[in-house]
Amino acid sequence: MYNKAILIGRLTAEPELKQTPNGVHVTSFSIACNRRYSSKDDEKKAVFINIVTWRQQAEFICKYFHKGDPIGIEGSIQTRNYDDKNGVKHYVTEIIADSVFFVGSKNNKDDAVTDNTDVTSVQDFVEIGTDEDIPF
Repeated sequence: MYNKAILIGRLTAEPELKQTPNGVHVTSFSIACNRRYSSKDDEKKAVFINIVTWRQQAEFICKYFHKGDPIGIEGSIQTRNYDDKNGVKHYVTEIIADSVFFVGSKNNKDDAVTDNTDVTSVQDFVEIGTDEDIPF
């Protein structure tokens, strides 16, 4: 059996760092991920996915990510249920993050994913003739 989720989306709200009674850091937030299709009037639709991170990862997210920032999440899907104070049962599906990563450019929030490598032209390289010319 295998339970793995990999998502790229944008934070829907400012993440808030909390602590359990035992002092363990946790943050819960949601991300908006575009669906693969648009509606009849070409409007893009999104799905909102709940994410939970623990310990140093929770601290990392609260320090470096803000509402609207693109974020990559790798984790596993978890379901749970609970009864509220009125006795109504609620079902929750969320992603427990194993790792998070930056996507896009810090300078341009419209980028989904950006490759920040410099492009070098062929003229910038010098051709080496034989193996004897190689200095190692």
